[in-house]
Amino acid sequence: MSLTTKTLGRGRRVAAGSLIAVAALGLTACKGGPDAASRPSSAAAPVTSQDTERGNGAQSAGGSAQSSAAKPQSSANGQRPSAPAKAASPGGKPTAKSPSAAQSQASAMTASDRCNAADMSLRLGRSDIGAGNIRYPLVFTNKGKKACTLRGYPGVSLIKRDGSAVGKPATREGGSGPVVRLQPGQSAHALLHTLNDGVSDTPCWDRSQLVFVYPPGSKESMTTGSDGLRVCGGRFDVTAVEAGALG
Repeated sequence: MSLTTKTLGRGRRVAAGSLIAVAALGLTACKGGPDAASRPSSAAAPVTSQDTERGNGAQSAGGSAQSSAAKPQSSANGQRPSAPAKAASPGGKPTAKSPSAAQSQASAMTASDRCNAADMSLRLGRSDIGAGNIRYPLVFTNKGKKACTLRGYPGVSLIKRDGSAVGKPATREGGSGPVVRLQPGQSAHALLHTLNDGVSDTPCWDRSQLVFVYPPGSKESMTTGSDGLRVCGGRFDVTAVEAGALG
């Protein structure tokens, strides 16, 4: 083979190699584009607004789950469980502050120790007239078998035999007085007070036949003859009970 032939074959191989290299570079440029070398990798890519919204949604979902876990669970019918019931007394009612045993005992003793209408007698004593005033003792006597107590004002009205009222009930005069303890057979009294006829221009009431009385602290009534007691001057008072009998 001649030298010319060898040189020509070597030139063709070099040219072919150059063409292959140029073709490879062209393919690389088509795939990556002109900015492929300068574009940052996906690992270092910045977080987009869409990614942020997704992240917030995930956090909200997590917060809702935590809130749901913190809230009390609803019952099957959709209602929340009711609050624990208050402690109840043995009778089924909520426990309330009740009086002490000492207070209850004192109240019971006071009620049982009071003089009842059924255990007493009642009478109107002789009148005491002086300086334009008239006073009548209203006497209570313990006819029971045990001691009892009275304290305060009796309720007093005047009535006729047919039961019709005369005037108005007596008003209270003076202080409430001490506790009066009556042994069987002992008496206490309150004073009824009015004015003499002519002392005042206020007309006198009709004459009464009966005195209608509620003993102090009692809801049971008693009656006794009024001996024609007549209220004048519009004045009709009663005092609290005191120990002893007058008239």
